[in-house]
Amino acid sequence: MFIQTEATPNPATLKFLPGRDVLVGEPRDFRSAETAAVSPLASGLFSIPGVTGVFLGSDFVSVSKDSTEWNHLKPAILGVIMEHFLSGKPVLDEGGALAAETEEFFDETDTETVEVIKELISTRVRPAVAMDGGDITFKGFKDGTVYLHMQGACSGCPSSTATLKSGIENLLRHFVPGVEAVQQV
Repeated sequence: MFIQTEATPNPATLKFLPGRDVLVGEPRDFRSAETAAVSPLASGLFSIPGVTGVFLGSDFVSVSKDSTEWNHLKPAILGVIMEHFLSGKPVLDEGGALAAETEEFFDETDTETVEVIKELISTRVRPAVAMDGGDITFKGFKDGTVYLHMQGACSGCPSSTATLKSGIENLLRHFVPGVEAVQQV
C-alpha cells in the first residue's frame, strides 16, 4: 500500500492520501482522543504523541500536530493509516456516523437564501478546501451574516481569515443578495 503525503496551507497539518476511499458521506473532524472514540482510525492516530487533530475526508486523512517535528510523526502516522486499512476495520464504528453535529440556525423566512448559500458552499467552496485537506460547513445565517465551521487543515490555518473574507465572503456577497459578512464559529 502506498500512501501519498501532501502539504497544506496550514504548516501544522499534513494531508495523507491512502489511494482508496476513507469516509463515505459527510467528513468528520476530531479535535480530541475522546471525540475520536467512534473511529478506530482516528483513535489510532490520537495514540501518537504530538497529534492534536484528525480530519477524515472522502479520500484523505488530514492530521494536525503540536510543536513536534513532522519527521518524527510521519512514520508513525503512515504506520497507523496503513495498519488500519490492511486490518479491514471500519473507519467509523457502527452508529458513529449518527454522532455528527448537524445543528443549524436560521430564520424560516431565510430558507430560500440559506439553500442558495449551501449550494454555493457545496459546489464552489468545499471542493477547493478539500484539496487543502479541510472542509467548511454551513452552521447558520442571521442578520446578513453567514456562520461557517472550518475543519481539518482549515481549522487554525494562518490563511483561514483570508479564505473567509477575501474568498468566501466575496463569493457569497456577489451571488446572494442579503449576505453582508461571513464569520467563523
